[in-house]
Amino acid sequence: MKIPITIPAVWAGLTIKEVLEEALLIPRKIRHFLRMEKALSLDGRPVHWQSLVAEGQVLVLEFKEDWYESRLVQAGQADQVEVVYEDQHLIVVNKPEGMKTHANQPGEMACLNHVVAHTGQTCYVVHRLDQETSGLLLFAKNPVVLPLLNRLLEKRAIKREYWALVEGRFAAKEQVYRDPIGRDRHDRRKRRVDPRGGRSAQTTVKRLKLGSAVTLVACQLATGRTHQIRVHLSHHGYPLVGDPLYHPQPEGRLMLHAHRLSLVHPLTQEPLVLRATSPSFEAGITFAPTS
Repeated sequence: MKIPITIPAVWAGLTIKEVLEEALLIPRKIRHFLRMEKALSLDGRPVHWQSLVAEGQVLVLEFKEDWYESRLVQAGQADQVEVVYEDQHLIVVNKPEGMKTHANQPGEMACLNHVVAHTGQTCYVVHRLDQETSGLLLFAKNPVVLPLLNRLLEKRAIKREYWALVEGRFAAKEQVYRDPIGRDRHDRRKRRVDPRGGRSAQTTVKRLKLGSAVTLVACQLATGRTHQIRVHLSHHGYPLVGDPLYHPQPEGRLMLHAHRLSLVHPLTQEPLVLRATSPSFEAGITFAPTS
């Protein structure tokens, strides 16, 4: 697997060693293989470990599959994948509601399996969506870009915005919830606000459209706790319409859709701002607005 990388301005002046260690987060074992097998070049020429890089130069890394631990993922159905963005390194898809991000049982088919069928190669989950939630989902297409995307996620440099339809008239134009979230001791499927033992969580909620009994809001995550939006909003008296865990109703989907994803591509430095819609989510917004 050859991966060409055009050196961005922010890496100019670094040594090859610093690029591999600090910019690309290449594991020590893999750096050793690259060095011993002379499996890297700069503008088509062999390079020393202390060679400096300049903006616009092309660094080519050649990886062998047996350098990384293999992960066998059963292929699903390629026609189940709605691609929003794809390149050599990553793929973003629009997951429908009712589909898991990844399988939990042998033989189970999930979004990851369908992405593998579409790409024809092993892919890796970067972040997750609840089964009932639709929207944008990011996967790495090789083990080289995976730690870079994970670092962006940890640094909160991958921005995710959700649309949610909630019960009640959301009072504020904008509200930030910072309640810690932990496991529900009475129901292992659920999470709850736990001021003492919970993990830090932050959700920014903006009112988009106000109805007589429901409100359409946009939610931005600064953290990625399980069921974070669902827990924060239900805890403060605004449960999501159709939520099977926190606001059970006889019919209808969970009204939560990840509609916007933005990040700076970790290898090309290209700003990506991606959006996706959901017909079933839009069909569920059936209230008469009052303002």
